[in-house]
Amino acid sequence: MAQETGSSILQYLAAASGNLAIVTDGMHYGWPSPTLIQLVNNTNHTLGMSNEEGAIMAVMPLIGAILGALTAANIVDLFGRKKTILGTSIPFFIAWIMIAFAKSVLVLHIARFIAGVADGVTFTVVPMYIGEISDAKVRGLLGSSCSALWIGGFLLINVIGSYLSISTTALVSSLVPLLAFITFIWMPESPYYLLMKNKIKEAKQSLRKFRGVENVDEEIERMSTYIQTKTRKTGRFLDLFLVKSNRKAVFIVAGLRGFQQFSGTTAISFYAQTIFKEAGDDISPQHASMIYFTVMFLVTIVSSGIVDKAGRRPLLMISMAGAAFTLLLEGTYFYIQSQTDIDTTPFDYMPVVVLIGFVIVFSIGMQSIPILMLGELFPTGVKAFALCLADVYYSIVAAIASKFLQVMKDNYGMYFAFYGFCIFSVIGLLFIYFFVPETKGKNLEEIQRYLRGNTPDHSKCNKEEYVKV
Repeated sequence: MAQETGSSILQYLAAASGNLAIVTDGMHYGWPSPTLIQLVNNTNHTLGMSNEEGAIMAVMPLIGAILGALTAANIVDLFGRKKTILGTSIPFFIAWIMIAFAKSVLVLHIARFIAGVADGVTFTVVPMYIGEISDAKVRGLLGSSCSALWIGGFLLINVIGSYLSISTTALVSSLVPLLAFITFIWMPESPYYLLMKNKIKEAKQSLRKFRGVENVDEEIERMSTYIQTKTRKTGRFLDLFLVKSNRKAVFIVAGLRGFQQFSGTTAISFYAQTIFKEAGDDISPQHASMIYFTVMFLVTIVSSGIVDKAGRRPLLMISMAGAAFTLLLEGTYFYIQSQTDIDTTPFDYMPVVVLIGFVIVFSIGMQSIPILMLGELFPTGVKAFALCLADVYYSIVAAIASKFLQVMKDNYGMYFAFYGFCIFSVIGLLFIYFFVPETKGKNLEEIQRYLRGNTPDHSKCNKEEYVKV
């Protein structure tokens, strides 16, 4: 019997529409970059604030994301993937409207906390939905689009925020969650979720639309079997720490995500235009930040295409070593500029060039591979708990790293912050070398054997068994 060819068009459309929530999230996270430079210590602006208030405002989404991550798993199984994604448009939209008409700093803090709660939900449900609707031939591409489009949100808000007022920027930005809601409401629910609720007829209809074929019985049967197996093997949160292999996976992921943030990536993104302003280059902070986020966006896309060929460990080590070197150069420039009598005017271009170099090497590996390995290292039974814990942990370490930059900048100088990030990057490089395994070409069973302390069988390779995050 000839196999139906089918079409992946609806999968692409659904991923594009769902990822508008990710873009909105990236815009909220990137908003401080063009905005703090206008607000901090600006007594002429009605929302002028101190450095301390600016630092709190920058990290407020990270605090809100903790609450969002803790509730996301229950929401997504209770209301479904589609309704949950649609629901995130509401707090994202409300947050932008609050920012547009804010008359006090407190309102800005509350708005960004609300956006953070939506962020905690978004980064659980959107990758989950995309993974469940995609077939094997496009799952890698569609799954990796989340990281790239999140950075695309950073780029978009830097462009808009550099040319429009704070209020107008927020009003324009509020159109993105509206567009997400209007387009995604027409997309089918995940067939995986429908099967979980024993809605077999609806699941078949959904899968037919996503695959573009009529005969989906075989795939529905595979999905049903997987769901039954997952239900029988559901673990507990404590299993992340009581089971040796899970404990080792937690250690590896915590190290990767921790050193990812303490290399300064999120903190630098929050304060990009402020950093470029202090550098004093001929190029404007606005244009410099646009170049920075454009390069990050493009290199992240390239990285997602080579990670399965180059391997995780080589890209992670190159990325972290390059980050340490560029951060050392950046710190040295700011040290010479602020602590010596040497004229740095002929080298004003250096901070921009070096940070562009930083974002290139960092985006090659450390930007996306820690998230990828989060999906590879944990078995199905505890994966939901691991994702929740990872989101909370990420929010905490990113907030600490961002606060570190602000405190060092205000009390010791910008150079101190970059030297600190450089030291963490060197330690991170050692951590990767000694503790992070190579998971390229290994299926989940082989990875679990490694984590249990057994020697993995390198001869086997079943890439379709990888879980995309």
